[in-house]
Amino acid sequence: IAAAARSCVALLAGIPSVVYGLVGMTVLVPFVQKTFSLSSGACLLTAILVLTVMILPYIVSVSETALRAVPREYEEASLALGATKAETWFLVSLRAAKSGVIASVIQGTGRAVGEAMAILMVAGNVANMPSLFASVRFLTTAIVSEMSYAAYGSLQRDALFSVGLVLFLFILLINAALRLLSERSAKA
Repeated sequence: IAAAARSCVALLAGIPSVVYGLVGMTVLVPFVQKTFSLSSGACLLTAILVLTVMILPYIVSVSETALRAVPREYEEASLALGATKAETWFLVSLRAAKSGVIASVIQGTGRAVGEAMAILMVAGNVANMPSLFASVRFLTTAIVSEMSYAAYGSLQRDALFSVGLVLFLFILLINAALRLLSERSAKA
């Protein structure tokens, strides 16, 4: 069962974001619209759900790798001392793999922040301050949807480049946090 689950997770992690967007647009948008009696299901909630489904396989895959890297001796020693399998998993294995699991979540968040295509397809692409059920435009989708017609040297084009710079700096901060976490766990 573990090998089949691993294969499914790897398959889901390799699916392009535009496919997630298409599935979200055809399945999730109508579902959210009907479930919450909305005029349109293309909203922030749908975008959050699509992003979650999209990055979860990556997080699971990297976390599983971190858990497999825990030395078997740790688990055997814990079991030999009388701990149950659940106690061993939560108190020994998960604790030893904590930095890898946290790193996977940080990297998954970085991927979600930079995502544009899936969000463009399911979020409604309306520039406003959203509620959970309102259409929304993410920073990445603003760049994708407006750059093609922003005149060279215009304020709009400069603003789009500024948005790109903000996104770049945010991803840089995420990566710096990941590096600090990795260095701290290597010293421990």
